[in-house]
Amino acid sequence: MNKYYRLMNELAVSGTGQMKCFGQSMMPILKSGSLLTFKRETSYQVGDIVFCKVKGRFIDAHKIIKIHPDKGYLIANNHGWENGWTKIIFGRAVKAEFQNQSKVLV
Repeated sequence: MNKYYRLMNELAVSGTGQMKCFGQSMMPILKSGSLLTFKRETSYQVGDIVFCKVKGRFIDAHKIIKIHPDKGYLIANNHGWENGWTKIIFGRAVKAEFQNQSKVLV
């Protein structure tokens, strides 16, 4: 079971889960290698960093930049590159830990 399916299962069963995320797409908000804690929510807002699926691909930590009643959520990285619209969000990042430093994500 890969890290995405493991986190999906944790969120479905307990409502929370953790996963390490890598890459530069969310700098300077998140550093590559950060351990993120995700929480399943009943609704999501613009600015939330989420774990979701867009066009069949897992997106482990990108932002919601728009919400549309028919299309769902528009997902993008922190540098303006849009992944696309989705209605499939598994959870919101609530905490990031990197090299013994912790950051609460509002």
